[in-house]
Amino acid sequence: MTQDIRTDTQPSHHDGGRDWRDAATRYALLPLRIFLGVTFIYAGLDKLTDSAFLKEAGAGSIGDMMRTVRDSSAIPGLVDLALKSPVGFGYVIAFGELAVGIGILLGLLARLAALGGALISLSLWLTVSWASDPYYYGNDLAYLMAWLPLVLAGAPMLSVDAALRARRRQGAEEYR
Repeated sequence: MTQDIRTDTQPSHHDGGRDWRDAATRYALLPLRIFLGVTFIYAGLDKLTDSAFLKEAGAGSIGDMMRTVRDSSAIPGLVDLALKSPVGFGYVIAFGELAVGIGILLGLLARLAALGGALISLSLWLTVSWASDPYYYGNDLAYLMAWLPLVLAGAPMLSVDAALRARRRQGAEEYR
């Protein structure tokens, strides 16, 4: 009885395409990382470059938006906290979205970046989109759910984290 040891990634005729399935499984989170990374970078830049958003009051301002959603949010106290400094809160959200987007896109501290994205989405769901009826009209809950696989798995492929793990592994093998 011989064992077929394959070192290439091309499927053989007798393995039923298992290598392709294995590769697809390894890369399954990549489209999600790209989507969330690009979306959060865009969201952060959009907030930072919108002349109306980072204002205490006025049409399209973070202050007016937070005052509008205060009474319909799940946690009005969280909105009250943001209303203590709406412009500061707007900057925190914008720079948080940028950091999360860059981190997940590069796969740098990916689990931490995904946790940050999940927390941003959770806070927006509990405040801004809580009153969406039916609930699936609000997109923040869907973003929260999209972040969770990345919180659990990180960025195992095509990432800075994976390159650092491989380098540590290589160093450990050389040390032996």
